Formats: sequence, structure tokens, C-alpha cells
Amino acid sequence: MATRGSRSEKVKRIFQQFDTNRDGGLNRDEMAALVVAVNPRVKFSDEQINAILDEVFRTYGEFIDGEKGLTYDGLLRTYDDGAGDVDRDFDALGLELNFDENKGLSIVSEASSSSIVDERVTESQKKQRTAAWAVSPHHGIVFDDTWKLVDDLEILVKRLKAKQAKDGKFKNDNFDAYSDAGWSRELGPSAELSEKRVFWEESGPDYVVFVKELGALRSRADGARSREEAFDGHMAIGRVLYEHQLFKEALISFKRSCELQPMDVRPHFRAGNCLYVLGKYKEAKEEFLLALESAEAGGNQWGYLLPQIYVNLGIALEGEGMVLSACEYYREAAILCPTHFRALKLLGSALFGVGEYRAAVKALEEAIFMKPDYADAHCDLASALHAMGEDERAIEVFQKAIDLKPGHVDALYNLGGLYMDVGRFPRASEMYTRVLAVWPNHWRAQLNKAVSLLGAGETEEAKKALKEALKMTNRVELHDAIYHLKQLQKKKVKTNSGANGEGAFVIVEPSKFKTVGEKTALRQDLGNALQIRAFQRITRLSRCELDLLKKEMSETDVPLSYSGGGGPQKSIRKPNLEEILRKLLNFLKPETFQGAVKAINEKILSVLDETGSGRVDLGMFYAVLAPICNGPPDKRKKVAFDALLWRPVNEGGSQLRKVDAVQYIKLLRAIYVPSHGVSEMLEVHGETDSSMVSFSEFLVMFDDPDWGFGIMSTLLKLETGDRNRHGRHVCSVCRYPIIGSRFKEVKSHFSLCNQCYSEGKVPPSFKQDEYKFKEYGSEAEAMKDKCMCFTLQSHKAS
Repeated sequence: MATRGSRSEKVKRIFQQFDTNRDGGLNRDEMAALVVAVNPRVKFSDEQINAILDEVFRTYGEFIDGEKGLTYDGLLRTYDDGAGDVDRDFDALGLELNFDENKGLSIVSEASSSSIVDERVTESQKKQRTAAWAVSPHHGIVFDDTWKLVDDLEILVKRLKAKQAKDGKFKNDNFDAYSDAGWSRELGPSAELSEKRVFWEESGPDYVVFVKELGALRSRADGARSREEAFDGHMAIGRVLYEHQLFKEALISFKRSCELQPMDVRPHFRAGNCLYVLGKYKEAKEEFLLALESAEAGGNQWGYLLPQIYVNLGIALEGEGMVLSACEYYREAAILCPTHFRALKLLGSALFGVGEYRAAVKALEEAIFMKPDYADAHCDLASALHAMGEDERAIEVFQKAIDLKPGHVDALYNLGGLYMDVGRFPRASEMYTRVLAVWPNHWRAQLNKAVSLLGAGETEEAKKALKEALKMTNRVELHDAIYHLKQLQKKKVKTNSGANGEGAFVIVEPSKFKTVGEKTALRQDLGNALQIRAFQRITRLSRCELDLLKKEMSETDVPLSYSGGGGPQKSIRKPNLEEILRKLLNFLKPETFQGAVKAINEKILSVLDETGSGRVDLGMFYAVLAPICNGPPDKRKKVAFDALLWRPVNEGGSQLRKVDAVQYIKLLRAIYVPSHGVSEMLEVHGETDSSMVSFSEFLVMFDDPDWGFGIMSTLLKLETGDRNRHGRHVCSVCRYPIIGSRFKEVKSHFSLCNQCYSEGKVPPSFKQDEYKFKEYGSEAEAMKDKCMCFTLQSHKAS
């Protein structure tokens, strides 16, 4: 490498060569000419050139002399920072370094001149063969020997590819169209990954030989003359391996680079990308956090990378299921770089994923404004519009996504769901057929196709579709759907323009529904309890142990904050709350956890954070969760009471302020018994009652059937018996097999399922002034009741 003296001379010659107006600075036009000239084999677009110039002029702002541009000292600093290789650029430009006449002749003799020409040819060939990243600012190759490593590695990869292709082991699959139903997924954190995913066969002897030869290249990098050169070598090896999608091997190189220069952002960033692609989301997050820490410590040097670090960190968090946390980082990226359309799209998708539909629409519309052909953004915007009830506009936007990308599985599948929701069954069936053309084993699309055909009245086609779905999976939902179809055929029930072939029914007013026996649930209570049970199922909170909730309360250290009212609170931001939820629901897969967070955000956090501050009273949150967690009812109530005591206003005592107990009960009802609304809560504000409540008094308030949470007894009944089946009994209204409690009308002897009973539906053939129902939790109960009736009748007869 050049000495510092010759280095500065070479930079001066380069500077003079491009300072065409001789004003002592390189303006944007002169800098653009320099960038193009030192990279003769790279074809830059105007956008790329402008991006490079923006970065140079921003990073080295202290060396910009007004209109003149970058000074000589600034250009020298760019080379000192590793933005380019002085020797390579000097040679590529064909310049000569002449000493002062008093010091002798030119350093370049005829012999050396010819060797330099040869070297230039080699240099150009290298650049021609290597990806554009190798000669770009900040990421480029700095040392000459690194080019030799890159050349040798390219040969090794080419050889491996040829051998695996010959043996039929090399796979190059397009997996872009294959995405799970739901909102769109980006392939990964790096925009450099093409849509074609390469799968290498790692178990064969060819790969073993490749790894051995790769090890020799790494040893050469380690044997470099300086730590900086070794770092340069390992980074270049990692980048080449990453380009060829040899992610495991690339990761080893980037990890070695991290060891050599721990405070450099780039190896942590690249290692994070590899780990994400390999499905190791938690480790990827850790690497991106290290990259973020280094970037923030490095000042302006790494400013250009910060938005992308935020984006990739968000994607890694989404991989773990932490969508609220991901939103925070996408927002940061969009603030730092307002034109980052991908950050806005990801923000919109994540907001949609947690049920923040209006904010999602705004972010997605901004992303589409910047990139009108962004199919994924159109798909997610349409999904958000549908969630908000703007169905006609949603159909238009879904169609736009499909026009942009005809094989877009998410858009086709979600549009099919929308058509089902609005009763346009033939169109829904068409969409699911198109999904299956792209993704033949999509069992949900096959099942939904069957349901839509049934809704369209094409029973025979629906049967065929169900049988096809059964070949794909053996899930119980399919068996229930087939049984339902058979029942409809047997009874020949006329459809009531309802979805799924629902039979005709009459809705009876609540006052005409009477109950027989103390154990029979009231219709209104059952309806509310069914909603809570559905919420438990989505969130899996019924599997969350109360002891774990108590442990989090005792171990979580939350600093006090003061609300607008001035009272101290242990409040916490939503992303931090999400981390606590992850511990409570640690048994969930990431995608299931995302659904749980969405449901909790929509049902609980929207009420607890009524002002939209983004902060939640943690003690109140624990207390609201406790009644629906896993454990005996008495323990649930005790944990709720303890959570309220844990709040700063009650901490250290054994009694609650009555105003807090009242507020809690009203919040509980507003969240879980929505028919009473949030308006009840407003009465609590400004309450001055200073009396205290013991645990026994709290229980009286909690169990009150009218003003408390007396519905818990009905909920417990559902928790223990909502999977019970009743032999061959089917609901007289919906014709589905009865699961859970069976409600038998004692006079007409027809039976209803939980759902139809709670909605007041009865068959039109049984019109009565009054209906009396008895609830059976199982067929054993029904049989016992029948035997008792026989016994009573026999006693009367005798």
C-alpha cells in the first residue's frame, strides 16, 4: 500500500484532475465525473449517482466550501475513511506520480509503466466480474489483496454450482408468490435478495470440498498484513457468499469481521441479514441492535445506514411476533428518511397487523404515493379498508394489486374473503380457484372455495372441493363441514340468504326466552361469555398461568410516571407491554402471538389508553387480564385484587381505595361486556370517595351479577365444556353438530347450539308464545335427566 506521503500526493493529483474550473473545490458535476471515472465498468443510474453525492456532501459537510464543493482535505478524508482505494483509483485514471525535478526523475519507468498497464487491465476485469457493491462508497474493497480473494472465491462458487447443477442438486425456486394468508410478507431485510431463492445441497462431498477450500481463503484473509486488511478480506468474502445465497458460510465471515472490528456497523448489519434469512430472528435482532449501537456511537459516519438498520430491526422483530415494537422502528426509519417507501409500507402492514386500521391506511397510502406500482402495499391497503368497512374501495385496491401482480396470493385470497363477507359467492369461488392455480396445496383456499360454492348453491361442486381439501389436511374443521353438508342434503333445508347454507330461522325477542333450572345460562349472559371465550381462544390467555402473572408483577421494575390528573402511575409504553406479554405467552409461535397482540390491542389497550397516549397503566392491565387467565376462579379474583394493590396509589397496604375498585369493575365491564359501553366509566372521573375496600368487600363487588363481573360463572362453564360433543345431535337452526352446551326446548324438543341460543334463533316450524330451555353440558346429563323423568312417571303410574 502507498505511504501517507505518496497517498496524499495521489489524492492531490486526482483532485486536480477533476477540479476543472480550478476553484479549489469539487462541485456535484465534478464529483460525479470522478465517481464514474474511477468505476469504468460500473454503469451508474442518475439516481445512484445522486444518492452517492448526497451521502458524500452530507457526511463530509465540514469540508464543503459553499458552491465550490468538496475541498482537497475533504477528498483526502473520504479516502482515509475507507470510502475508496487511492491506489486503485489512481491507477484506474491512468495518472502518474512525479517527484519534484530536484529529487530526480519520474517514479514511473518504462518497465514499471507496462506493468501498471497490465495491472489496470486486471483491475478492470476484476471490477467487471464483481458486483457493484465492491466499488461503491462505504462498502467497497479497500485493499488490493482482497480483490484476489474475491476472484478466487468466485471461481470456487462457480465450480460448486456447476457440480451441483450437473448432479441435479442445485435448486433455484421462485417463492415470491408463496406467502401465508394474511397481510403481505417481504422476503427479508435485504433488498439485494432477488425473488429467486437458491437452495444449495450441503450434505454432498462437493460442498465439503468447497467448505475446505473456503477455509483456506479465510486463512489467507487472517494472514493479512494488518487488522484492517483482514477485516476487508472477511467482509468481501461474506458479501460474495451472501450474493450467492450461501448464508451460513457468509455468516461465519461476517462474525469474524465483527471480532476484528467490533465497533464497525457493517459486519453486524450483514450478520443480522444472514441470521434473518436463516430464520434465526432473535439472533438477527441482537445483531441489528449492535449495529444500531455502533451507528449511534459513530456520529455522522454511519448516518446513511441508520434508516435501513431500523427497517431490518423491525422486520426481525416481526419475525419474533413483536409487531408493536416493530412499528416503533419503522416509524424511526420513516422519520429519518421520509422517502423510504418500503419503511412506510412495512409500518402500514404492521399497524394493520395490530388493528390500528386508520393509521395503517395513512402509511400505506403514502407508500403508494411514492411507489404507485407497489403491489404488496396495495394489497395491505385493501385489507385495511375492508377491516374499516370500506368494501367497494377495498375491492378496487385489491384488483389494482392483482393487475400489478396477477399471481399475488395474498390479494387473491383476501379478495375472496371480502367477496364471501358481502355474499358474492361466485366471485369468491373464482378468487380461490386462482389462488389454487398459484398454490395448489393451499387447504384454506380449497375449504373456502367449497364454502363459497355452497353459498352459490352449487352443492355437488362444493362436495368435490371439500373432498380435495380433505386430501390436503385432516383437520377437524373439514370433517364438521362435510357433516354439515350431509345434514343440509338430508333435511333439504331452504337457505335464508345466509352464508354457509344456513337454514331458515326466526329471531325471538329475549323476553320470550325462559330458562328451566338454575344451571341454565341466560341468553344475554351466554352471548357475552361466548365473546369472552372467543377472545380467550384468539389470545390463548386461558393458557396463561396466574403464577406467571404474579411473577411478572413482582419482578417487573416500572418507574413512576404522572398522568394529567397528577396521580402517580406505573405506566408503560405499548412496545414494552408487548415484551411482558411475550413472557406471559411464551408458548405461542410468532404468528399466533401476533394475532394475540392484535386482539388485546383492539379489545383491552384501546379502552385502557382512551387518550391515545401510547401508555398503559400496568397494574390495571394485569388486573383486567387476571379474570380470563388459567386458574381457579377464587385465585383469579385474588390476583386481580393484588394487581390493583400493586399500583402506586394502593401499594404497601391490604386494602384498595373504593374509587379504584369501582373504576376497575367498570373498566372490566366496558372491555368484556361491551353492551354496557365505556360511558359507565365516565362517572368515575372526579370521584372523591376516600373510603377503603377489603378483599371480601371487593369480592362482593366483583361477583355482583348486574354491576360486577358475575358473568364469570358462565365463562367457567364454557371453559370446561365448550369442546363437548353431543353424539349425533345437530342444531335445529344452523344444522352444525352441537359442541359445548346443548339447549333443549322442553315443549317442542328441538335443540340449539350455544351460538344460536345466544342470538335468539329458533326454527320457524316451532312458533310459540314462549320458549323454555334446559341446558345440558353433556349427553350424560341429558341421559340422567331422561332417566329421572321415567322414574317420576313410573311413580305416578303406581
